[in-house]
Amino acid sequence: MCKELIADHSAGNVSQVTTESPAGPPPARPAPSSPPPARLAPTTRTFHGDTVTDEYAWLMDKEDPATIAHLEAENSWTERATAHLAGLREKIFQEIKDRTLETDLSVPSRKGGYWYYTRTEEGKQYGIQCRVPVRPGETAPPTGDERPDEEVLLDGNVLAEGKEFFALGTFDVSPDGHRLAYSTDFDGDERFTLRVKDLRTGEVLADEIPDTFYGSAWSADGSVLFYITVDEAWRPDRVHRHVIGQPAAADAVVYHETDERFWVGVELTRSEKFIVIDAHSKITSEVRVIPADTPAVEPVLVAERRQGVEYQIEHHGHRFLILHNRDAEDFALAYTSADAPGEWVELIPHQPGTRLESVDAFSRHIVISLRKDGLTGLRVMCDGSTDTYDMTFPEPLYSVGLGSNPEYDTAAVRISYTSLITPDSVFDVDLITRSMTLRKQKPVLGGYDPADYEQFRQWATAPDGTRVPISIVARRGVARDGSAPAVLYGYGSYEHSIDPYFSISRLSLLDRGVVFAIAHVRGGGEMGRRWYEDGKMLAKKNTFTDFVACAEALIRNRWTAADRLVARGGSAGGLLMGAVANLAPESFAGIVAEVPFVDPLTSILDPSLPLTVTEWEEWGNPLESAEVYAYMKSYSPYENVAPLPYPRILAVTSLNDTRVLYHEPAKWVARLRTVAPEGQFLLKTEMGAGHAGPSGRYDSWKEEAFVLAWILDTAGAATI
Repeated sequence: MCKELIADHSAGNVSQVTTESPAGPPPARPAPSSPPPARLAPTTRTFHGDTVTDEYAWLMDKEDPATIAHLEAENSWTERATAHLAGLREKIFQEIKDRTLETDLSVPSRKGGYWYYTRTEEGKQYGIQCRVPVRPGETAPPTGDERPDEEVLLDGNVLAEGKEFFALGTFDVSPDGHRLAYSTDFDGDERFTLRVKDLRTGEVLADEIPDTFYGSAWSADGSVLFYITVDEAWRPDRVHRHVIGQPAAADAVVYHETDERFWVGVELTRSEKFIVIDAHSKITSEVRVIPADTPAVEPVLVAERRQGVEYQIEHHGHRFLILHNRDAEDFALAYTSADAPGEWVELIPHQPGTRLESVDAFSRHIVISLRKDGLTGLRVMCDGSTDTYDMTFPEPLYSVGLGSNPEYDTAAVRISYTSLITPDSVFDVDLITRSMTLRKQKPVLGGYDPADYEQFRQWATAPDGTRVPISIVARRGVARDGSAPAVLYGYGSYEHSIDPYFSISRLSLLDRGVVFAIAHVRGGGEMGRRWYEDGKMLAKKNTFTDFVACAEALIRNRWTAADRLVARGGSAGGLLMGAVANLAPESFAGIVAEVPFVDPLTSILDPSLPLTVTEWEEWGNPLESAEVYAYMKSYSPYENVAPLPYPRILAVTSLNDTRVLYHEPAKWVARLRTVAPEGQFLLKTEMGAGHAGPSGRYDSWKEEAFVLAWILDTAGAATI
């Protein structure tokens, strides 16, 4: 039930006077509009003296044929209610397809003696993972020209043949380049089967391990593979050591995390010297290491856990770099001995307002990813010196971060850069001369010109006086008289930031005169750690009131009007959507809630559900605290459905989602129809997908076209 985003921004990657179709508006509710009467017997429970009645709890039984029939009936109704948009959907899908270079190649990254890259082919749903040998004297990555020495490591289209869903969990080449560990999921429930391929022969070995999680790490010689499994609550809790060629039943458990608040992860350092085992809750960390050349030894503790202290490590020569928040709210950088971890020695002191987010070590440089004044940044430190410099960029709004940098011994790093109007760009940066070389900018076919669009940073004022940033993009010349339709996107949880980003599919909105805005609300990390702290636990309502303040600012500044504004959010951002629907329904013409966490009280009260216990440090524990219980109940979308004039609502979910279970939006929509029967509420369930929705790129484009057509229709801009 972790609500964090795992994909792109389109579902977060990761959008009233309503224009109806010529045939007239669809009926307000499907027929039948409610489950069979026998299913209406309510479930009643009492917490802290408060009785909770849930008349739709029966929808939680995924194995009940009546549940599946209900979801299929909802899908049928949604298709009927949106049938008038079929032509627009197809046109938008074609626009996305026509703007996308379907046969394409990522910028190859060097690792050892190979260049690694992913390519796509026109007409195929999934990427193809490849490599070519580095040629003598070759320092720049090869271009998209075909190479006869190309080696296909993994073809997702072959693996996915005959499957409705396909996703990769792990893709990990051994340090010597001889073996590939990869894992696959064909249901969308994020339960992966791990396999090993011998890249010298092309043979998939007999080593096959079911029910694994994301993440893996090879020993230095590639003879041992570390991997992760989950407990019954879908919490990654064990790290295993597998000797290639041995039966999985013989695998040793290297580390078992028994505290149900903590997840575990495993990875090999960039230097390939250490396997790192990380145990972390929402607010506390603990790290252990194993020398990669002696994988059978016991893990060594770097620093024992201390409640509320988070730290991460990066190996750098004789030391471990430690990024931490011990007495440093926005984090500081220290180091300790790699041979005998102990005392932390300060390297970069805490600077309030500059949030240090991660550290990456290379043989002669350190690169720190940071955030300041609502923008991302990169800081470079030369080895042996405390002198630093920050990379600079020309646009007022942008997002920048490190790209794929598997090589340790290098004086150049790859970065990714984008903005609301600049397509995703890949640069190689010489860390000594500071020169930047553009390796590739994502092609946008059809004559895209960034000069046709404008981006803006504006600010809203929350009820408590806090200034909340808004990022805005629109086609140049859009009228500022309130007549433009608009989409306001938001998330606001887990310190996850929605930074300015480019989207090909968004052009189908902008070119129809729609204004697109991102509300950087509290609960995210855009403005530093305090921004996150002020939007969680017993301050969660700030997330919702910030979003409403951003909507009001857009309306007040004449970017749009309430009857032209559609809100959009996914996952924990779907909770935001449900909350603002109850809080300020008059401010929106429509709301798109994707895989929405709209029944948080029921879920967080049930520790048997996946990941509930790990979530208590984000939301609070309503089982133990009457105060937390009352506070969550006061904002839970499902609990607070009322006979209000709701805007149109489109809820999108997936049957196999393990992060936000399908029944949350299913129950929410059912209750909305009962309590507010004049509203127009739609539920669309992907019957063979998970949290990120459809897995194939064409299927994803069709899903996005469906949502965008609904947004345009709801905002009064549904012209083909």
